[in-house]
Amino acid sequence: MPVYICPNCKDRSVDIDGFEGFSGSDALQCRRCGFGFIFQLLEDYYPAPSTGFIVCDQEARVLAAGRGVFELTGFQEGELMGRDVGEALALSDPAPIGVVREWGVRKLGLELELSTRAAIRKPVTVDLFPAYDEDGGLLVALTPRTPHDTHTPG
Repeated sequence: MPVYICPNCKDRSVDIDGFEGFSGSDALQCRRCGFGFIFQLLEDYYPAPSTGFIVCDQEARVLAAGRGVFELTGFQEGELMGRDVGEALALSDPAPIGVVREWGVRKLGLELELSTRAAIRKPVTVDLFPAYDEDGGLLVALTPRTPHDTHTPG
């Protein structure tokens, strides 16, 4: 049974009726907040309260940023739109993004650094999810961590 997560409000849902969304259109959107993107996962995912999500197209260009991204990075959504997510955030290792896009596998618990709008390096845990629809794409979950935090990949 498909599981969905909203990159904006982080609401998780299971598609029990075959139609996720409330607009009457075929476009999937969040039932709780109406955000224009929901993301299908192979299994449920429980983000931390401080996790911010970024939705990307099949070329890893930013389409939307959910709550928490500005607080973590200092970037407004408009400043990220259309930019390559790895370059925009100056991720310390953008290579896993290519692996997820090419192989359609998720990568969890990546301990990386990003660069904020103020050019401050911040340690983050990055979880990457490929899109399973015909549009392709990528969901990037960014969770702040302190330098001594460790995370075991799932």
